[in-house]
Amino acid sequence: MRNFSIFAFSMFAILFLFTPEVYAAASGEAVSGLALGAGLGIGIAAAGGAIGQGKTMDAALNAIGRNPGAAGQIQTPMIIGLALIESLVIYALAITFLLQSKI
Repeated sequence: MRNFSIFAFSMFAILFLFTPEVYAAASGEAVSGLALGAGLGIGIAAAGGAIGQGKTMDAALNAIGRNPGAAGQIQTPMIIGLALIESLVIYALAITFLLQSKI
């Protein structure tokens, strides 16, 4: 609980520290920050999606290895889950394109 309190306080402090920059007029620094944020956003989303898909495949293949007869019942939900994970990365890509159009 103490770690969460420290984390929450840190996030609120950072939020209130950078609030003036959020409402400032767009300048050269703001545009470069937008490009950096878009690049980091898609990078983190792609990494998170890759980790999620890897864990999904690991769990599915372990389950099939333990019970090969259930492969048909495991495969369909696994593919649906992989599609949903990938859709989050595609949404991040779309948001990145929207942010890039503001530059």
